[in-house]
Amino acid sequence: MRLLLAFLLFAALPAWGADAWEAFFDPFLGDLRAELDEAKRSGRKGALVMSHFEECPYCQRMKREVLSRADVQQSYRGEFVALAIDTRGSQPITGLDGRVLPENAFAREQKIRGTPTFDFYGTDGERIYRHTGGLFNAAEFIALGRYIASGAYRSLSFPEYKQKGI
Repeated sequence: MRLLLAFLLFAALPAWGADAWEAFFDPFLGDLRAELDEAKRSGRKGALVMSHFEECPYCQRMKREVLSRADVQQSYRGEFVALAIDTRGSQPITGLDGRVLPENAFAREQKIRGTPTFDFYGTDGERIYRHTGGLFNAAEFIALGRYIASGAYRSLSFPEYKQKGI
């Protein structure tokens, strides 16, 4: 029993290592259409795209305190393909419209005004929800994923969903 309790407590802590948050994200080769096809093939609800940049203190805090946690990674991995786009980067991104743009131009076109920004896309390519800003409570970030995956976003705002404790 003690071993099980110790394991559960350890699993709830942030993962060790400077880049443990990277395990939250799927390898991304730059084609959003292909990523959504993979989400559909694997039975997931869609894709989560985090727009960030290296010097963003809120992005760093999200990575360190939330995205590095094993429970958060496990919760999202089953429901979404998770991708990261650097709003100041130059890597080419093939958008859902088939056009190829560098990350920074893609972010401007997507009207990313603050970071981090979390965009959720359905497997049909429609953006279904955007959350701008950090969610520094892991349970709240997990709830955001459940809110989208359950389809509750169709009838409730995220604050209403949290208030109902669904």
